[in-house]
Order: sequence, then C-alpha cells, then structure tokens
Amino acid sequence: MNNKTTFSALKDKEVISTTDGRRFGYVCDADIDIQTGRLCAIIVPGELKLLGLSRCQDYVIPWECIAKIGNDVILVDASRVMRREKAGIIKKK
Repeated sequence: MNNKTTFSALKDKEVISTTDGRRFGYVCDADIDIQTGRLCAIIVPGELKLLGLSRCQDYVIPWECIAKIGNDVILVDASRVMRREKAGIIKKK
C-alpha cells in the first residue's frame, strides 16, 4: 500500500469533521516544517462573510487531528481545529 500523496492530490479532497459532520471545505494551503519536510497542518479557507466580499480567517488543522485521508475526503477531529491567527501562522495587523 502506498502511504504517499502529493499536495495537489490533497487540494482535491474535502475536509469533514468526524465529530459533527461539519464540512470545512477544500485544502488550500499547508504548513510544512522546512527543516524536516514534515507536514504540520493543512489550511482550509474560512467561510464567506456577508455579501461574499470577504472571508473569515482560514482554518488550521494540525496533522495530529487528521483521522483518515480517503479517496475523496479528509476526516478530521474538529476539537483542535484553529483559526489561522490563533495558530500563530500569521500575525494580527
């Protein structure tokens, strides 16, 4: 069995919570430790705000929260999912 996948393959998968069935959306980015090459988290865009003119902060899903990567979906434990700012990936302006 091949346990490898590409980032472009991850972007085609929808992220869904195993706890409540919530659909987060599709992977748009990743947080990678460049020294080890380890994938630390996947990033999913936040929901559209009023009138669709802007978005809420992105969701950051740590690697440890990923329960299963299937053919079409990524199942995650939503209890540790954070917004991008809280995860410390970007700083508040």
